[in-house]
Amino acid sequence: MIQNKEILRIVQRIIPYSVRRLAKRLIRTYLLKPHPDWEYILAPDRIQWQAAVAAAKDGPRCLIATSTGGLSLATHIESILAVALTLRGANVHILLCDQVLPACSESMIQLIPDEVFSQYGPKKDICKQCYSPAYKMYQSLGLTVHRYSEYLTATEFQIAEKLSSTILFAEIENYVEDGLAIGEHALSGALRFYGSGSLGREALGESCLRRYFNASLLAAYAVRRLLNAYDFQNSCFHHGIYVPQGLIGEVLRQKNIPLVNWCVAYRQGCFIFSHHDTYHHTLLTEPTTNWENMEWNDKLESEIMDYLKSRWQGTRDWIRFNENPQEELSVISNELGVDFSKPCVGMLTNVMWDAQLHYRANAFENMLEWVLYTIRYFASRPDLQLIIRVHPAEIKGTIPSRQPIIHEIKKNFPELPSNIIIIPPESPISTYVVMMQSNAVLIYGTKAGVELSSMSIPIIVGGEAWIRNKGITMDASSPEEYLNLLNQLPLKEKISEEITQRARKYAYHFFFRRMIPLSCVEPTPGWPPYKLRLSRIKELMPGIDIGLDVICDGILNGKEFIYPAETISQPLEYAETLNAIKHLAC
Repeated sequence: MIQNKEILRIVQRIIPYSVRRLAKRLIRTYLLKPHPDWEYILAPDRIQWQAAVAAAKDGPRCLIATSTGGLSLATHIESILAVALTLRGANVHILLCDQVLPACSESMIQLIPDEVFSQYGPKKDICKQCYSPAYKMYQSLGLTVHRYSEYLTATEFQIAEKLSSTILFAEIENYVEDGLAIGEHALSGALRFYGSGSLGREALGESCLRRYFNASLLAAYAVRRLLNAYDFQNSCFHHGIYVPQGLIGEVLRQKNIPLVNWCVAYRQGCFIFSHHDTYHHTLLTEPTTNWENMEWNDKLESEIMDYLKSRWQGTRDWIRFNENPQEELSVISNELGVDFSKPCVGMLTNVMWDAQLHYRANAFENMLEWVLYTIRYFASRPDLQLIIRVHPAEIKGTIPSRQPIIHEIKKNFPELPSNIIIIPPESPISTYVVMMQSNAVLIYGTKAGVELSSMSIPIIVGGEAWIRNKGITMDASSPEEYLNLLNQLPLKEKISEEITQRARKYAYHFFFRRMIPLSCVEPTPGWPPYKLRLSRIKELMPGIDIGLDVICDGILNGKEFIYPAETISQPLEYAETLNAIKHLAC
């Protein structure tokens, strides 16, 4: 079955850019409705809504800094939050980019060739369709909408243009202005644009980076002036990294204004919210007391194990990389040339650019260094089989990688030893089936560490995975520590029952408590992957949706974004999950 992303890649190869650009405009103009129709939703309750907006004028100011209005994935949720927070007495303000930034997170090389982007930025392809519909949608709510251009001066445009064109390329990444990491966010934006962990291989990489540097400066200037003009008590916006979101977060933190970042979660219908920074960072330091003292019972264990088994096919998640994975062990063994009766060690990579932006370096400078170090080690350990599973998102993700890990491995190891086997990203082989046969699994930043440790598989962490520092895995903080852990392989035992239960507790917390369901959205095919399921605004009032109450309480009052899932039954799909897992582990 051909997926939407595969169709997009085929279209990009056979249809000229100019024709794609015209078709995209026609589709957006006449077929798509990228944002919720709040005029229609509010119609039956217009008087009640206007009264709520008027009453909230004296409430605490809350900034929803959407900025990139064309990201319909964000405007659906952030417009819901705007309404829900207003109904709870907050004076909600919106921030939108009105076509002034020369680069942003809406720009991707899959949509705009870099030769076009380096000259024009997003203006020719994205800006008008990004800003105008979102501005109209937010205005229909009757809330205050701020635009970037209102908070930028002609002098600041000139300063940003001059500095971005004259600064030495090598100095951009580490450039800091008034305590703001302008260059770091510019680099993250450019790497995401290309879908690459490095700009060195991109002919126009420098030009694109300078665009993002310019945009980072302008975003910082605009947000700083907005915050000087208005006293905001709290704020909320998506991602928390890239451009301009990363700069918004920088300025808010500098001003000591509480901020909340959110992203679409893994479980379908759910979202992850976090205080102060993106969840990619905050989950690394979340106190273990948030979950380790949770009262545990067979019901919760069955719920989490049923869900974890569903992830083998992704039936309960937003994203499915392998709809029909190959799970027959004998077939897998023959295809890979692996003898599973001998000691195997699994290795799970992340997407190169994703790992570079989302996960802080720890034992190694970056993921590639970790991969190459590990291969060199196992080249001297013929007694062990190393099975490297390349992440399917390299080719199936929203932003396919332009720096495939297999290419990087081949550059350094033209011929791999026979005991090192690579499963390429396009392979339908089940990652879980292979890893369940492993004596231990090596990870850098993947969440699979949460899942596999729940199945008693020992995990060695070489990067900043969320399972790290939870009292569950073997964590390395230096190459020397990592080497010492590798030297202990093969391990004599799997994870103990006590540690396995701790892992399952954390998995439950991670997938069911930190991932908050919203009953007012429902999954849909295509993009965005959900739509509003609302008929009246009373459905967004306090006390109706527990998930929405948790989110709003977190934004307005600083409460933890933890959904009380243990008090609510979860759907079960696999009655024989535990037996199946035990069977595979034998």
